[in-house]
Amino acid sequence: MKSRLRTIILLFCDALLVNLALAIAVFLRSGNGYETVLLSQTLDYRMVPVLFSSNETTLHQFWLFLNLAPVVTATFIPVFYIFKLYNRVWAYASLGELVTILQAVTLSSMATVIATYFLYSPIPRLIVVSHWTYAILLVGGARVAWRMFVERKKTNGIKPSRRTLIIGAGDAGVMVAREIKTHNSNILPVGFIDDDSNKQNLTVLGLPVLGSREQIPDIVKKHEIELLIIAMPSVSASVIREIVEICRGTGAEMKILPGVYQIIEGQVSVNSLRPVQLEDLLRREPVQVGLAEVAGYLRGETVLITGAGGSIGSELSRQVASFGPGKLILLGHGENSIHRIWLEMENSYGIPLSIEIADIRDKSRIYSIFEKHRPTVVFHAAAHKHVPLMELHPAEAVKTNIFGTRNVALAASRTGTKIFVMISTDKAVNPSSVMGATKRMAELIIHQENLNSDTIFTAVRFGNVLGSNGSVVPVFQKQIADGGPVTVTHPEMKRYFMTIPEAVQLVIQAGAMAKGGEVFILDMGEPVKIVDLAKDMIELSGLEPDKDIKIKFTGIRPGEKLFEELLTAEEGAQATKHKRIYVARPTLVEVAALEAELVNLFHRGLQCAAEDIFDSLSTIIPSFKRHRREQAG
Repeated sequence: MKSRLRTIILLFCDALLVNLALAIAVFLRSGNGYETVLLSQTLDYRMVPVLFSSNETTLHQFWLFLNLAPVVTATFIPVFYIFKLYNRVWAYASLGELVTILQAVTLSSMATVIATYFLYSPIPRLIVVSHWTYAILLVGGARVAWRMFVERKKTNGIKPSRRTLIIGAGDAGVMVAREIKTHNSNILPVGFIDDDSNKQNLTVLGLPVLGSREQIPDIVKKHEIELLIIAMPSVSASVIREIVEICRGTGAEMKILPGVYQIIEGQVSVNSLRPVQLEDLLRREPVQVGLAEVAGYLRGETVLITGAGGSIGSELSRQVASFGPGKLILLGHGENSIHRIWLEMENSYGIPLSIEIADIRDKSRIYSIFEKHRPTVVFHAAAHKHVPLMELHPAEAVKTNIFGTRNVALAASRTGTKIFVMISTDKAVNPSSVMGATKRMAELIIHQENLNSDTIFTAVRFGNVLGSNGSVVPVFQKQIADGGPVTVTHPEMKRYFMTIPEAVQLVIQAGAMAKGGEVFILDMGEPVKIVDLAKDMIELSGLEPDKDIKIKFTGIRPGEKLFEELLTAEEGAQATKHKRIYVARPTLVEVAALEAELVNLFHRGLQCAAEDIFDSLSTIIPSFKRHRREQAG
C-alpha cells in the first residue's frame, strides 16, 4: 500500500515538474512579431490563424500552454513509468539514474512532437528544445536535491571530522572516495595521491590529486591528514611495502583496500577497508578460479574432507560448501575443532552436513564411514605437519601421514570415489625431516593407488600458509604481545608463503584439472626471509625492530632446511591451463619396493625411528640417498 501511494505521489510531482518546464519554455519565449497559433478544438476554438500584437503575447502564451499541457502530461508520465523511474531509490541517485532520466525525457519529447503534429500543428522548435532542457533540469534536479537532503539528514548537518588522503586515484580509489562521500559522515576525503604524472594537478570527483607517494609526509602535514587509505589492490607487494614505510612515518592511521575485494553495483563498501596486515606485504596477483569448471565437479556431489577442523580443512569446508555440493561430510579427530566448523557451517550454509569423529589411522572405522556415505569427492587434509615435533615422534608421523593416508585412499577406491585430492607440502621435496619424508611416502602411495583404481588420485603441493595452526605467524604474534624477543632460527632462513583462502582456491581448482597420478604444484611467488617477516610483523604492531622488540637467532632445529624447494630436478614442471598451477612429472618407483618398505615400517610400529623412514625412502627412490648424503655433509 505504501509503495503504491509513493508511486502516485511521484507521478503527481513529475506531472507538475514537466508542466512547469513547459510553462517556462512557453512564457520565456519571445513573443515579438506575428505568430500563427493553432488552438485546441477541445476548447471550442476553430483552428484559424490569429494575429497578435506585442501586448497580446501573454494571452497567446497562456492559450498555447493550455493546449500543450494535456499532451505533455499524457506522453511524459507513461514514458517515465515504462522507464521505471518510480522503482528506484532516489536517495542514492547517481549518474546511472540521470542517464535514465535523459533517455526518458528525450523519448517523451519526441512523442509530444508526434502527437501535436497530428492534433494541432508542429510545435515551434524553440519551445521543443527549451522544454526538453528544462524538463531534464527540473526532473533530474529534484532527484539530486532529494539525495542531498537525505545525506544531510543522515549527518544532522555535522561536517565530517577525519581528514583523509586516498592513495591511488585509479578505479579503486575513485570508488572508495564515492563510497565515503555517500555513506560515511565521519570521514572527509581531502584529495588523492598518485604517481601518474598525467593525473597531477587534476581533480577526480571534485578532489585534487595532490602529489606522488614521495610527497605524502609533506601533504599529511600541510592538510592535517588523520587517515591514510591505500586503494591500490592490483599493485605488487614491494609497492605496498614502500608506501606503508612512507606512511608509517607520518603518524596518521593507515587502512587498506584488500587485494581481493567485492564490488557491488560499482561500489566498494567502506567496511572492506581494514588495517594493513601481513598478507598485504606478501601480496601477489589475486587467484582467479574457473568457477564454472569447479562447480561442475562439486555441485550435487557427496564431498568428504579429512582434517576438516584444521586451518586448511576448515577453509576447504567453507569454499566447497559455496559450490553447492549435495552433501558435505566433515571428518576429524579433534572434537572441539570439528564442533567449531560444524556450528559455523550450520549457521552459514544451507547444505546437508554430516559430522564424523574418527582417527584416519583406524582402518576399520574409516572403511565404515566410507561405506556409510560413499563420497564421490575426497579432500585429504588430515596430517601431522609440525617438523620439530615429528622429529621427536617419528612413529606417530608414520602412522598418520603414511598409513592414515593409505587407509583413506584404499577406502575411497573401494567405495567408488571419483576424485581424491591429497594436500601435500614443499617439505616432501628432497626431505630433510621426518614430516617431509612421510608426506613424500604419502605422495607415492597416492600415485600407486591411481594405477590400480578407477578413482582419480592426485596430490597438491604447496608451502607455508599464513595463519595456519603450524605457521610461524601466531608464534611471532604472541612473542610481540609478550614484549619479545621474537625468535628466528637463522638470518638466511627462507620460506614460501600464501594465504589460506588462496591456497584452498588453487587446491579446488587443481582437483578440477586432475587426470590421475599428478602432483600439482602451486605458484607460491617469491620466497620470503623469515627475519623480514618478523620485522614486518613488529612494524605492523607499531613498534620498531631491535629497539622496541628484539630479534633473537636460535639456530636451525632438527629436520629444518634453510630453503624449501617445491619440486626436484628429476620432476621438472609443466604448465597447466591455470597460470598459478604447475604439474610435476611423476617419479617412477618400483611398486614391489614400495609395498615391501610399507610392510617394514608397519612391523617396526612404535619402534620406528627417523633413520628407518629415510632408509625406506632411499630404497624406493635411489636418488634420495644421494640428496640425504649431501644434506648430512
